[in-house]
Amino acid sequence: MLTAKTVKLAATAVILGGVSFGTAQASGEHVGPATEFAKSTVSQWVASPQVIAAVKAQNARHANLRQADIDTMDKQWRNEVDDASKPLIDEVLKNAVSRYLAEMKEAAGGMVTEVFVMDNRGLNVGQSDVTSDYWQGDEAKWKKTYSVGPEAIFVDDVEMDESTQSLQTQVSMSIRDPETNAVIGAITVGVNVEAL
Repeated sequence: MLTAKTVKLAATAVILGGVSFGTAQASGEHVGPATEFAKSTVSQWVASPQVIAAVKAQNARHANLRQADIDTMDKQWRNEVDDASKPLIDEVLKNAVSRYLAEMKEAAGGMVTEVFVMDNRGLNVGQSDVTSDYWQGDEAKWKKTYSVGPEAIFVDDVEMDESTQSLQTQVSMSIRDPETNAVIGAITVGVNVEAL
């Protein structure tokens, strides 16, 4: 989910390297440029040894989680968003991968509005900004990348970010282990469509 409240403007999505291809309609002109941004830039971020190591480590830590555990963690995160005390959120936001992602966002010069990495369960590993929830595993951004394969790219709807008054989309792609080519997680990047 975007960190700001959003309003849906279009309903175009694409999955590449996976099961199907959506049709880029007139309202989906963002799909091509967003996909190219993922291939040229985001692919470098997910190939970072730092990102790969962090995702693998969290996958190992979360190997025995049940859905009830995930739901409890997600509920804790959602409660912490508005609380003064944020132990789970702080644990993620202060880790090395979150710092790296914040640097990548900053280096993108206004094109990127947020970026977060998820593990093989759809739980946040690191992020540039606080997301509204901790578990993304029930959302298209994770289902249409992690579940599809190592080359999957998913470009979501265009939305209006009310806080910045800019048109945005989310671009998600699988994260793969460079040694085995197995999918180990996913990344989502909020992109300012007007900057594409």
